[in-house]
Amino acid sequence: LAQGERIVFETRRHWLAMVPTILVDVILVVAVIVLCVLLMTAGPVAFLTLVLLLIPAGHFVVRWLVWRSEQYLITTQRVIDVRGIFSKHVSDSSLEKVNDVILDQSFLGRILDYGDIRIITGSDIGADTFRRMAHPLEFKTRMLSQKGEVTLSGEDVPAVLARLDELRKAGTISEEEFEREKQELLARL
Repeated sequence: LAQGERIVFETRRHWLAMVPTILVDVILVVAVIVLCVLLMTAGPVAFLTLVLLLIPAGHFVVRWLVWRSEQYLITTQRVIDVRGIFSKHVSDSSLEKVNDVILDQSFLGRILDYGDIRIITGSDIGADTFRRMAHPLEFKTRMLSQKGEVTLSGEDVPAVLARLDELRKAGTISEEEFEREKQELLARL
């Protein structure tokens, strides 16, 4: 993270993303156990068949580590996608360049709190998609709130104050509303 930057929200892929891996590994374990029972009379062959249980166990551990290493972060300045166990892949988008956020949630996704988030930016890449993310609605809300904070950074405050002053002079907002908003903006500096 950059100096002064801090993590605002952190999540990862939903645990349902592990279901295909779990199913495949359970099927392999059952197949090995059935093979073991069928070869029960062949002593050393049955033992070697049991050694085959290490394959689904190892596969599950590797897939779990990959799942565990994926993180989606919102910081005070960026949205970051971090992946990898031994080698890392980090993709980030500046909150200032985020143009739109699309949330797709199925019925089951709404019940179990997962979904896909697509972040559309003004960069060359254009969009980042985070699939089967846990807590997508909270992620989207926090990201948009943080984007609002970044938008109202120190250099933008004078422009916002000028617009508020125009609204006050036009009679759209009262003197009290103007003063309250002005104090809130100045407190952010």
